[in-house]
Amino acid sequence: MDSVVRDTAGLPSGGPDDNTPAVVLGPGGGVSATGDGLIRRRRRRWIRGGTAGVAVLVAGALAAGWIVYAKLDGNITPDEAAAAELARYERERPTALVRGAQNILLIGSDSRAGAGNRKYGRDSGTERSDTTILLHLSAGRRSATAVSIPRDLMVDVPSCRRPDGSRTAPAFAMFNYAFEKGGSACTIRTVERMTDIRIDHHAVVDFSGFKKLVDAVGGVRICVAEPIVDKEAKLRLPAGPVTLDGEQALGYVRARKSLGDGSDTDRMERQQQFLAALVQKLRGSDVLLNPVKLYPVLDAATSSLTTDPGLASLRGLYDLVRGLRDIPTERVQFLTVPRESYARDANRDQLMEPEARRLFERLRADAPVQVSGKTVLDFGESAGEGNGGADSQSFGYGEYADSILSPVSPAPTFSGKTAAEDGCR
Repeated sequence: MDSVVRDTAGLPSGGPDDNTPAVVLGPGGGVSATGDGLIRRRRRRWIRGGTAGVAVLVAGALAAGWIVYAKLDGNITPDEAAAAELARYERERPTALVRGAQNILLIGSDSRAGAGNRKYGRDSGTERSDTTILLHLSAGRRSATAVSIPRDLMVDVPSCRRPDGSRTAPAFAMFNYAFEKGGSACTIRTVERMTDIRIDHHAVVDFSGFKKLVDAVGGVRICVAEPIVDKEAKLRLPAGPVTLDGEQALGYVRARKSLGDGSDTDRMERQQQFLAALVQKLRGSDVLLNPVKLYPVLDAATSSLTTDPGLASLRGLYDLVRGLRDIPTERVQFLTVPRESYARDANRDQLMEPEARRLFERLRADAPVQVSGKTVLDFGESAGEGNGGADSQSFGYGEYADSILSPVSPAPTFSGKTAAEDGCR
């Protein structure tokens, strides 16, 4: 019986208008050698087509990833002017003592420049350091200590370069004078002179960037002891636990006149409470593990951010954050530099000695520092023994500490808190 041409399931039949060869069935109905070869050729085409499709998808994903990376990377502004100014004074800057330990100066700017910041006042063309925190990261990244520096603290400010290129004269002035007159470089040099601690990196964030970060993590939960109504800060909060959005959070950390005793001390304590809650939110959620949630957080964290060139990239920030993710919240400490009322003006602060000097010495040597909810400082025991109690924490792991500090050097306890403490309890 002659062979016949038939349609087979899943294969088009051949014909005069089809370039595909026909499948030829033999007398027994089986596929002939010609049909078997056709199937193998088509399978190869399908495999090649599938491989090409996967390649296109992978290429598309890589392209999308590069676009996202480039956008986030481009959000960060490198502070080249500060780097040049600091290089000019390299010889007078402190030497880093402990390999692996890092000190980062975090500066909150009160700039009104930019659409997101104009609602907080007229843009006068000058910036002041609304908040300044010295963040010490221990070698091995087993602890982190954040020290708030009051903006009203009276300090020696060196001669600094103004934005217009002129220079200021050295002055004994409030701490935030340094940022107002000479920007981040002047602030860093002022902190280094005051503490003898080498500042490895710095970052400046404005109001808009702060709000975006809080909103990106879905708000931050804090506890309010009493109802808050502050017209100037545009803040109205009930007593008890409340989740702050970006706008509310900014008002909360900046409010001063209508909360507590109206002092900068009270305001810094609220800032520390908020930062502790922010750390809890980041560590207690899956934000850092979920790409969908992580992108807006990274976008917000890098938006309106100015850093030294070493941090002005996603790679630089990632290398920094990678070492922080495993630090337990009870080893993230917050405190304010020991200070007291300035002798010539009760509305200003001055360093409390010798407590401030001891704190700076221990941070510089990466030695243990304790925090406690108590307001009384304790200098009664040695660094080797520690003087931790039920309400205090002691952390610091610098291998260099023993060669710098005497074995009987006291391990002071400072008024502060850890990120593990929940203000709602």
